[in-house]
Amino acid sequence: MTASVIVPTYNERENLEPLIRTITGLDLPNLSIVIVDDNSPDGTGQLADQWASQDQRVRVVHRPGKLGLGTAYIAGFYESLAHGDDLILTMDADFSHNPHYIPAIMEAAKDYDLVIGSRYVPGGGTRSWGLERRLLSFGANTFTRLMLGLTVHDCTSGFRCYHRRVLESLALDRIFSNGYSFLIEILYKCVSQGWRVGEVPIIFEDRQRGRSKISQWEIARALYTVLRLSKDRFLRRGQSS
Repeated sequence: MTASVIVPTYNERENLEPLIRTITGLDLPNLSIVIVDDNSPDGTGQLADQWASQDQRVRVVHRPGKLGLGTAYIAGFYESLAHGDDLILTMDADFSHNPHYIPAIMEAAKDYDLVIGSRYVPGGGTRSWGLERRLLSFGANTFTRLMLGLTVHDCTSGFRCYHRRVLESLALDRIFSNGYSFLIEILYKCVSQGWRVGEVPIIFEDRQRGRSKISQWEIARALYTVLRLSKDRFLRRGQSS
């Protein structure tokens, strides 16, 4: 069984090399890395190409500009599916998702169709977050769960592992959301189709290098996405009753 981990990047040059070294240092010989770079001005894409030229486990998808997190994931999904990978993981490039959790997440994929690295199950949590950010994240996840009828505890985590059958069942090009709200929409679609979702506890660590890319606009888009999907949910319930 082969697997790949998709890492979207934009100005992550200082994080990329240690991340690649950590992932390739895991005892997972069938795991490759797909870097999806949005033409980073700091040369992240060129550094990724250097790694790809010397290590066949590293592949690079170049995009012409900053086109959004959701479409970066989709570009990575298509690359991994075309490569024939059985498990497709996603994670951030800034070490907020510790690569050492990858083996546990892949192990859980033996029992689930989609596995989420979760901050909000026993054993999970966050580190170096202030009270305001903790409340915002917890509130957003609680609101999402209630509005969409989800039992998943961490709906906004981007540390995930999908079986290829899950991604092949989705109309990826018809997912409306981009940015971080993409994570909510694709989870909702997976649950709506009856795929089994499991959660593995992780400790989320705030980035040590570089700047956070979450904005007020991203928060507003996520709110809109939840409201839009909740409307879809109630329409579906009305049609089935």
